[in-house]
Amino acid sequence: MDDVLLLARAQFGINIGFHILFPTLSIALAWYLVYFLVRHRRSGDAGWLDTYGRWLKIFALTFAMGVVTGIVMSFQFGTNWPGYMNKVGNIAGPLLAYEVLTAFFLEATFLGVMLFGRKRVPAWLYLLSVVLVATGTTISAFWILALNSWMQTPTGHVIEGGVLIAGNWAEVIFNPSFPYRLVHMLLACGLTGSFAVAGLSAWRLLKASGDAAARRTLRTSLIVAALLAPLQIFAGDQHGLNTLEHQPAKVAAMEGLWHTERGAPLVLFGIPNPDTARNDYAIEIPRLASLILTHDLDGEVRGLADFAPDIPPVAPVFFAFRVMVGMGVVMLAAAWLGVWLTRRERLPPRLALWGYSGLTFAGWVATVAGWLVTEIGRQPWLVTGILRTHEAVGTVPPASLGASLAGYVGTYALMLAAYVVVVAHLASKDLHGTPAVASGAPA
Repeated sequence: MDDVLLLARAQFGINIGFHILFPTLSIALAWYLVYFLVRHRRSGDAGWLDTYGRWLKIFALTFAMGVVTGIVMSFQFGTNWPGYMNKVGNIAGPLLAYEVLTAFFLEATFLGVMLFGRKRVPAWLYLLSVVLVATGTTISAFWILALNSWMQTPTGHVIEGGVLIAGNWAEVIFNPSFPYRLVHMLLACGLTGSFAVAGLSAWRLLKASGDAAARRTLRTSLIVAALLAPLQIFAGDQHGLNTLEHQPAKVAAMEGLWHTERGAPLVLFGIPNPDTARNDYAIEIPRLASLILTHDLDGEVRGLADFAPDIPPVAPVFFAFRVMVGMGVVMLAAAWLGVWLTRRERLPPRLALWGYSGLTFAGWVATVAGWLVTEIGRQPWLVTGILRTHEAVGTVPPASLGASLAGYVGTYALMLAAYVVVVAHLASKDLHGTPAVASGAPA
């Protein structure tokens, strides 16, 4: 049974980790497309329309990848986690259905117009279609985050006959962590999309430094990132305080705090050692964790020992949290530096362009790290305080799970590589379809 549980968790983790890459990007890209199209409508500048056409292709590919991987993931509720739907299906099912009815149908209805109707429908209807597709992507995030947040901080339910049903849908949807989680995720989408636009624009400028459209998209995306990054830091702090209130064991794992103490130090780095309940080779700043978490230098922070035996795996939560925060700091610094480097439509030095190209998928790194913190940090619970993870796992033989897991890993690795190659190709091509030729414009 332990093998089944481990393999089922690994398989679902691989699926959701791969799937989440594409919605986080497509949500932001959809709104960037709205911006590019509005700029064209207002200015009449054909360059904005060309830019829209380039990014529409990238959005379509990203959206398709998200749909395909999402369908695969949904089947695992029945095959790998039947106990989940048996126990909480009366809540999870309707929330997922709401997402389909209010978001996916909206996207599917107007996506065809968005992709093929620019010259076939009135301009106002085409713009409305683009706005509605972008709205649909955001509504989709609303429902998915409502369900995930309810699993983290469940409220509004009643138990009848051993299963959960909604006693108050408003309380189910707007559970204690939902507002913080939704804002945090939407800002993450904005940063992910902004660095993708900036990185691919920089890649284009490395091939053709005189491309005025790429210069504009580079600066636009860096300005957006420079505005969103501080907001994300503030939202993350508020989300952390909410998590401290409702899931203190998760925060203890994030901070690597093994024992309750006042004036708890902030552990910058260390290697969590569950055998000795300490962090080996720790680098700490005295009392700073208490200041951040309680806004008091001598504030008390509960340690993992208080929650035994229901404590999450510490090392993955501890390291993933630092990756998320570290990448966030990198994106903040890169965005602010980029705004200064691109002032007055200047072209950044080639070294900077290479740097931004390397940060194209920085948002993905931070997002996946954040989701690892969120999902591993709630263990051993699937629905906090209600359903343990081992209680929901199915009875698929370990050999079958292992074989399918290997298949997923191989397939997704090929799909991701192909996606990156195609996106880089689309970004480096001339807007009118001919290969890019570097101009002699000075940097």
